[in-house]
Amino acid sequence: MYAGILSTIGNTPLVRLAQIFKDSPFQVYAKLEAFNPGGSIKDRAALNIIRQSLENGDINERTTVIESSSGNMGIGLAQTCASLGLRFICVIDAKTTRQNVEILKAYGAEVDLISTPDPETGEFLHARINRVKYLQDTIPNSFWPDQYTNLNNALAHHQTMREIGDELGQVDYLFCATSTCGTLRGCAEYVQQHNLRTHVVAVDAIGSVIFGGQSCKRLIPGHGAAVRPQLFQDDLAERCIQVSDLDCIVGCRRLVKQEAILGGGSSGAVLMAIDSIKLDIERGANCVLIFPDRGERYLDTIYSDHWVKSHFGDVAHLWETSEMTEICAAMTY
Repeated sequence: MYAGILSTIGNTPLVRLAQIFKDSPFQVYAKLEAFNPGGSIKDRAALNIIRQSLENGDINERTTVIESSSGNMGIGLAQTCASLGLRFICVIDAKTTRQNVEILKAYGAEVDLISTPDPETGEFLHARINRVKYLQDTIPNSFWPDQYTNLNNALAHHQTMREIGDELGQVDYLFCATSTCGTLRGCAEYVQQHNLRTHVVAVDAIGSVIFGGQSCKRLIPGHGAAVRPQLFQDDLAERCIQVSDLDCIVGCRRLVKQEAILGGGSSGAVLMAIDSIKLDIERGANCVLIFPDRGERYLDTIYSDHWVKSHFGDVAHLWETSEMTEICAAMTY
């Protein structure tokens, strides 16, 4: 059943960052999840959720899958459902990028657009979830993967951490961006269950509420969350570093300029996070950054000079020089 394109999910490359940290006394490696066939780490969760749901009878070949997503999870599910012949409806909002919408449609997904945020909370996420619940109530034999609560999301990333350990051996630091907390929880659980000496560092967005921050407007999709996911647990990370939208942009621009890695917003975030605490990292340590997706989906935003200038002004000097911009806030838990 899982031959063909789905069999290529996982076992993504782990590469050393040769330029940005070339003078550091520790080694930095990037787990390039953009090499999954759907372009992101969400391929792992999408496949695992659908696979387990098929095996336990929650869905069958006539089931309609319905999910709320701003992009990558929707694309991962669209790919999996297309491969297995399942109908898929993706509930998106007005902030979803044009590229992601076109990719969803290319895979055959039915796109359901929410144009206004929830009137009580002012958040699009609440409005999207309410729409999913409505569709689930009105469409017979429908299934909501619910990436924010589904343990199979997190369980998919036991394999992610296993791959890193198998290839690298000792992992001293793992930097992981947060949204649904699936990747963070799965990797952290694997570390705990195998008694590894890995320091897990969560990277969250300023404006996200996952680690108790105040909710505010965020421009980079897929990083942080307006609602604390049920997959979150207090003991998942030893430390949380919060980064701004501008930090994500600077990190992404530096990655492509110095390492020729065209990464998505969360990739820039984790790069800036490790830079903010590099003086705390001991000599000889092996550090791994999980880069969740590819940058082609951000060409109209992060990699658009016009978009960046319209939102942040003339900030090109932050990635054109050798200096890294300061992290706006850092919190330790």
